[in-house]
Amino acid sequence: MLFLSSAGESFLQLIFVLIVFVGVLAVTYYVTKWIAGYQKTQGFNKNLEIIEAIKISSNKYVQIIRAGQDRYFLIAIGKDEVVPLGEISSDQLKEIEEGEASPITPVDFKSVLDKFSKKK
Repeated sequence: MLFLSSAGESFLQLIFVLIVFVGVLAVTYYVTKWIAGYQKTQGFNKNLEIIEAIKISSNKYVQIIRAGQDRYFLIAIGKDEVVPLGEISSDQLKEIEEGEASPITPVDFKSVLDKFSKKK
């Protein structure tokens, strides 16, 4: 019968704890992916769609919602409330063309990093 020293026993305990930790991480990862897939199929809806949303303050938004084929509603969303502001016809909506430039231009990380590194 082989008896392990205190250091050998501690090393085996460390290996065991690391294996359990990696196992728990793997189970968590796959369960999260499964729940996300389940919620995606449950939340899929063809009749309601958020067309556009704009943030007014830290917890207030104004959204345009399409209900059905051609009914559009403007709503205000607060922390604990949703207030209907009115109905919009499809003629009043401005369509975003694919070729139209976005008002927000993407920021290149390298240019920002270069800008801050030049200040120092």
